[in-house]
Amino acid sequence: MSDRRSEWLDGVKQGIPIACGYFFVSFTFGILGASLGFRWWETVLISMTNLTSAGQVAGVWTIAAGGSAVELALSQLLINLRYSLMGISLSQNTDDDFTGVKRATLGFGITDEIYAVAVNRPKPVSSWFFFGLIFLPYFGWSLGTLAGALFGGVIPESVTNVMTLAIYGMFIAIVFPHMRKERGVLVVALLAAAVSCVMYVVPLLSRIPVGFRIIVCAVLAAVAGAILFPIPEIGGDGDA
Repeated sequence: MSDRRSEWLDGVKQGIPIACGYFFVSFTFGILGASLGFRWWETVLISMTNLTSAGQVAGVWTIAAGGSAVELALSQLLINLRYSLMGISLSQNTDDDFTGVKRATLGFGITDEIYAVAVNRPKPVSSWFFFGLIFLPYFGWSLGTLAGALFGGVIPESVTNVMTLAIYGMFIAIVFPHMRKERGVLVVALLAAAVSCVMYVVPLLSRIPVGFRIIVCAVLAAVAGAILFPIPEIGGDGDA
């Protein structure tokens, strides 16, 4: 039990900065939900059942515009498809106890920032560590939405715009140390950023849904990284 407690507390500790960033970002989502006519509890319920900022924003806009359930489902599929790639990647770095319902929880709780922290862990990710890692971010996201839905109207727009930058700074802080230590990570990150910029400025490519653009950037950068910086595999006889 002490090992489980230690793993859980380690996850909680590493989730603190993510939770702080999520509070400020979801605050703006709470404001958006209220401005589109959603009740405060409806906006909070969306955040408690969907941990995806872009998906939630697209979802409430679709609902507010009178879109159909099919349109809503397709938009969420396209925007959030990248999480399936993250889940597959992270599942290869989990311990043997991470099975069944626990993996379903991993799928629910995985986000860009949580994935970045978990996948860079030097040892296999246990279910207790992952539960601890998503614990505070989950409540940070939900409470931020609640605060925005209830009190967002009294905060100047200039302040709320600045608050949305918190998540970008937090993600950079998670990835940057690994970029400094490993040349391969640096090259892959820069390549993904370059491809993203190209897809953003080229008119034809910019029409591709955000979710697919992220997947394309990740796959191209990952393939390039595998070619340029291959990791030797250890065979069954112990030879590389």
